[in-house]
Amino acid sequence: MEPPTAEAVLQGVFTLYNDPNNVEKEKASKWLEEFQKSIHSWKIADELLRQKHDLNSCTFAAQTMRNKIQNSFHELPESAHESLRQSLLEHLSHITIETKSVIVTQLSLALADLALLMSSWQKPVATLLQRFSSNANMMYALIELLTLIPEEVNSRHLRLGANRRKEILIDLEADSTLVSEYLTVCLVNGNENELLRSKILKCFTSWVQINAFKLPEISDSMIIVYCFQLLSSGTTSPDLHEAATDSLCSLLHCMELNNSRGGLDEKLFGGIMCLEEAYNMSVAQEDLDKSMNLCRLFTVLVESNLTRMVALSDDETPHYSVKSLDLVLNCVGHYDYEVAEITFNMWYRLSEDLYQRNNYQLTAHFKPYVERLIAALYKHSQLDPDHDGLVEEGGSFKDFRSKVSEIIKDVIFIVSSISCFKQMFVVLQSPNVSWESSEAALFIMQNVARNILPEESEVVPKVVEAILNLPENCHIAIRYTSISILGELCDWIDSNPETLQPVLNFLLFALQQKNGLASAAANSLQLICSTCKKHMVGHISGLMEIARCLDSFDIQSESAIGLLKGISIIIGRLPPAQLTPAMQELCSFQVEALSRLANGDDDGLDGKKSRSDPAFWLDRLASIYRHVSPTVRNNEVNPCAFVIVNNWNVLSRALERYKNDSKIMERIVRCIRYAIRCIGKQAMPILEPLVKQIITIYSGHNHSCLLYLGSILVDEFAYEEGCTQGLLNMLQAFIEPTFGVLQMENGLKNHPDMVDDFFRLATRFIQRAPLQFLQSPLVTPIIQCGLLACTLDHREANISVMRFFCSLLRHDRANDLEPMVQSILASHGEALIMNLLYASVFCLHSNMLSDVAEVFVEIKQHSPHQLEEHVKKAVDSLPKKNSGGSVTVTHEQMVQFVTNVVNSQTARATTQALQDFARLYR
Repeated sequence: MEPPTAEAVLQGVFTLYNDPNNVEKEKASKWLEEFQKSIHSWKIADELLRQKHDLNSCTFAAQTMRNKIQNSFHELPESAHESLRQSLLEHLSHITIETKSVIVTQLSLALADLALLMSSWQKPVATLLQRFSSNANMMYALIELLTLIPEEVNSRHLRLGANRRKEILIDLEADSTLVSEYLTVCLVNGNENELLRSKILKCFTSWVQINAFKLPEISDSMIIVYCFQLLSSGTTSPDLHEAATDSLCSLLHCMELNNSRGGLDEKLFGGIMCLEEAYNMSVAQEDLDKSMNLCRLFTVLVESNLTRMVALSDDETPHYSVKSLDLVLNCVGHYDYEVAEITFNMWYRLSEDLYQRNNYQLTAHFKPYVERLIAALYKHSQLDPDHDGLVEEGGSFKDFRSKVSEIIKDVIFIVSSISCFKQMFVVLQSPNVSWESSEAALFIMQNVARNILPEESEVVPKVVEAILNLPENCHIAIRYTSISILGELCDWIDSNPETLQPVLNFLLFALQQKNGLASAAANSLQLICSTCKKHMVGHISGLMEIARCLDSFDIQSESAIGLLKGISIIIGRLPPAQLTPAMQELCSFQVEALSRLANGDDDGLDGKKSRSDPAFWLDRLASIYRHVSPTVRNNEVNPCAFVIVNNWNVLSRALERYKNDSKIMERIVRCIRYAIRCIGKQAMPILEPLVKQIITIYSGHNHSCLLYLGSILVDEFAYEEGCTQGLLNMLQAFIEPTFGVLQMENGLKNHPDMVDDFFRLATRFIQRAPLQFLQSPLVTPIIQCGLLACTLDHREANISVMRFFCSLLRHDRANDLEPMVQSILASHGEALIMNLLYASVFCLHSNMLSDVAEVFVEIKQHSPHQLEEHVKKAVDSLPKKNSGGSVTVTHEQMVQFVTNVVNSQTARATTQALQDFARLYR
């Protein structure tokens, strides 16, 4: 863009905030966005801050300065760093009590980021304290600065690098005493200004979070004492209460991280244990925010002691910190379930630790606490007495009950499933028990029912009998949960087949009900079909009748698909003579509707909107194809083949009709995928027409799902004589439209699904027809595309690219393919390593580097010497300093990285080497 003037920027800001014309506002917004990206914005933002024209222009200028330092610091030569620093310090020095907080924050962020980036600025914290600490007007701004500097140390925008970050943290640790002293002075002299005190606590917390304070030195800190005073008082403001909680939680995390035990540890533990009365007071005053803050603090106290609590509890005596669980359980008993929810992750961590140790006597110490937890969750899970229907879908209470289910399944081994089941059964048998208590007890039972041993004969038969004999007038929620329990008891029913017939009768009756009961019955029937397969074969006629009447039931689409899954599983166990007609009939209900839609005729589909959506029928058909899985020996005809080949014309017409709709195309492809997987090579009659059709459609409509379908075809048919060349022709036909899309500006970034599916297809060729693929002229352009795609920061797409390269290299070194692989490495090995290292350092998330490491390992298998040479070159091509002038990577670190990669014996070790090296740039 042309160099703009300050006046033009002012006019743009004025238009953005004041012009009533939305079109003009939009134009101004885009222009200002482009301006912020330009190199001219440094100077003009500085100018606008000096002019102080109005609030909006000052805010925009401060935001611009912050953005430029965060994202474009490399634009400035090192010689300009000092003048930028002086300019920002000058702007800050003009801050008064009247200055708007948004401007203070943006300027403070800009200066904080500059302090971290600018390696020539020695001791920035000491400089700021020296310059501003005596100026009362600067107290807020200085505390803001001192808060932001440690917070920004780990900012991903700044990419400070591990070396610079380590340098900064050492500096901050050295200055932490000065900061602590200054904050204490501010606390003493701050009068009763709540905003200031809150900022002091937040600043203290940010320094604790980066582990800058030496814990023994702050054990007597007035700020910690003040935190306890705030939490003990019933009159503390919400902001101060939360800030005090954050400070103490951060201290606990810090002590856990450092495994630091001593004076501060004892003071915190004792002080927090004394806050039980404050918590009870918050409950009495119905101050939910304070209750939640204290619950969070109690939970963090347990978490910070969890390792010791478990490890140091012996067979006879639990560790003293176990008593902190009483505080947490007090919170779990709060009248609002949101408070209980805060503790859930802690219970999960405790259960994980105990499960790993597998020590009965140790687990026994925690059994009473878990029993109390389950009892409290049972109460929280109760519906309101005047609630009419089921738990509302999508509501917060439904979400809470879902989390309760998860946490019960995590901790139940501590108390045993049958013990919990019996405990809840006692509730059910209590005289005059309310409906909501009964339903909650059944809900808890539902979550442990799957773990009940099949031989249990004391309680489960009574529960099943009670459910089967529920009175007509019982609450709908009780009936719903009871139906769900029967599904969860599928393993027990399988071992007690005498209960199957009455259970099926009960579920069939429920399937004909309204208001959600039919969906619950469908889900339970699916579980029973999946588990009780050998017993359910005798009930196939009843199941087929259910399938015929499926659309007359009031069930959700997902439940209907699940029910079809259950029926399909049973059909798959029928003898071939029965299987084919049963499957044909089951498919016909879906295929006939789909055929009408593919012909453009949706009459006779009940007029419901969902029925005229082809996805409705495709998902059902896919479920059948996926789950009718007969056992077929070699050279036997698959009894499903006749049905699937017979139905092909309908799917073919659907492909043609819906080729413009990517969502429906995905559903059709999914259906075809399961069809081909079901009958494998016996799908040969439809292979050629299918390939021709998807090539034609893909040339005009680049649906990546068609590439995925291609990979399925390669997987199934590439071994077949006469198929390989046709499949390679398919790949060649796919390449031109695919590369056309991916070579557009941001093509890789905007089409990760296409990258994922294309390289999945290429990988299948390497796995199924390696010789033909490597001899093909297609291999070079595909490798070149893969080299570009290495940097794509999309988890699934990047995995597919890395698997492609691994498959390309992963062959027995003794076979005929080795010379071809060596030739590929000779041509592309250096570029591959260069791109992989660049991607690891600048593009990919740390958790994606394990897949990159696999490629390094494969290259090493072929030639460790070649790997070493390429890695040396790649490392040498990377920048040695960052934009702030600090050293990113030393020569010793480069040498060490090369050594680590070359000497790594496992992919895990290579991953660690890549992650450590990438941190030097992040």
